[in-house]
Amino acid sequence: MKQQDVTEEDLVVLAKRFRKQSGIRRAQAARDMEVSQTSIFHAEESPAKGLTRLRVKMIEKYSPYRVKGPVFFLEKK
Repeated sequence: MKQQDVTEEDLVVLAKRFRKQSGIRRAQAARDMEVSQTSIFHAEESPAKGLTRLRVKMIEKYSPYRVKGPVFFLEKK
């Protein structure tokens, strides 16, 4: 299987897409992830929020994919 690079914004989109495709509402996702509904909302709507681990957990639960990472790049100033 080919690996694909994804950004934090991609994780936001994928978490929401896979949850919805699974027919899971935010309230149920919150119970599944043992977090508040507000956390699910922010994970799906706010890329700037530091909720990467929650997004990864959602993607892995509601899709056939596994997320590997994180990857950081060092760039000259």
